[in-house]
Amino acid sequence: MSLFFDVLTAINNPHQQGSVDQLGSVVEALQQLASRQGLEMAQMIALLDSLGQELQPILQDQASAIGVGALEGLLGKLSGAGSLGLLQVAIPRPLQQEIIQAVAQQTGIQADQIQAMLPQLIPAIMGLLGMGAAKPGTSGQNVLLEAFLKSEPGQSTDLGTVINFATRFLNPPAQA
Repeated sequence: MSLFFDVLTAINNPHQQGSVDQLGSVVEALQQLASRQGLEMAQMIALLDSLGQELQPILQDQASAIGVGALEGLLGKLSGAGSLGLLQVAIPRPLQQEIIQAVAQQTGIQADQIQAMLPQLIPAIMGLLGMGAAKPGTSGQNVLLEAFLKSEPGQSTDLGTVINFATRFLNPPAQA
């Protein structure tokens, strides 16, 4: 849940790129993807939690190899359209297959279904993490990416939990 608080902080910080509209776009994209794949939102949340756990060590290794700034730039490019070529650069095919198999085993979702969703899931996740980047003309590091990279496994890697809370934040229950 701490990553969700970092998302809210990014939304409220005028020097970071996060906005309610951007959060809404990420949530909507994931809801539409779940619907197209015939998944309940609870399954998508479990998939995102598992995917976060699998992505974290890979992104940590890349941050160590190329630097956090270079990783942030690469991930920023991924947050746009689901470019398969950029996805291959960020996460090589053998690592993608390891991720897919691990997530399938943890969630019970078919591996081929996860593979079909990966080109849309990764840009959505990168869009979420990109909300912590500094706005153009300001300085600073991406606090969401930093929090994701530096967290203990299972603490801030719960991307599904972030989306669950974001959905509640964006669609508060009506008061009687």
